[in-house]
Amino acid sequence: MKTVSSRDNPFYKELKALATNSQARRKAGRSLLDGVHLCQSWLDLRGLPAHCVVSEDALANPEVAAIAGRVEAARGHVTALPEALFGAISQVEHGVNLVFVVDTPAPVVPKLLTESAVLLDGVQDPGNVGSILRSAGAAGIKQVWCSPGTAFCWSPKVLRAAMGAHFVLEIFENADLPALVRDAKLPVLATSGYAAECLYDVELSGPVAWVLGHEGQGVSDELLNLASRRVAVPHAGQVESLNVAACAAVCFFEQLRQARHRQP
Repeated sequence: MKTVSSRDNPFYKELKALATNSQARRKAGRSLLDGVHLCQSWLDLRGLPAHCVVSEDALANPEVAAIAGRVEAARGHVTALPEALFGAISQVEHGVNLVFVVDTPAPVVPKLLTESAVLLDGVQDPGNVGSILRSAGAAGIKQVWCSPGTAFCWSPKVLRAAMGAHFVLEIFENADLPALVRDAKLPVLATSGYAAECLYDVELSGPVAWVLGHEGQGVSDELLNLASRRVAVPHAGQVESLNVAACAAVCFFEQLRQARHRQP
């Protein structure tokens, strides 16, 4: 285990940039995972990180020590920082002072939509994006395609909200959603509060692609016109519409319910 104690250390400067600057994360092709749950999930599902970073005091925490020890035992890189330095790289209040530096996965991009997927059309709130990823992973959907206007999926806020769902998904950023929908080999369902067709009346036992739109403007007119169908989630009461993440969860789990109901 190495120790870094200077703010001028090049590795520490790199950590600060990754923690605070989205452009730096995109340029480096790296992200930070903060906390025991995300780091443990990465180890279990993806393997060693590029680097494990802990505060010196955090090594007294058995969970942190176990994760750092596991990385060291596999000949991974572990660096300890004083508490004063670690505070600048963690955005979690009252966290355990453990982060992984990971190379942002870049999966091979399929040419066509052939399996159940989520298409995010300008969903801007990181919490919403993370919640949608979490629901998609829990419902067994493997692919998430993001338009250029969608929040960066590997930002700290999205990672925390998704709670490890990233590690069981294939995530494609800056996707050309209209081209993807035009060539899709499966039904494409665009969600809309103004759609005449109810979600619960749609056959969902097979693969489908879900299009979810911007928090205020919804799915773009172009994608609405290209989609196979437009569907609405029915709701009672005086509330005008559902939050996009809540809408996504209802859609994904209705698909899962139907698929399970039709299993022999």
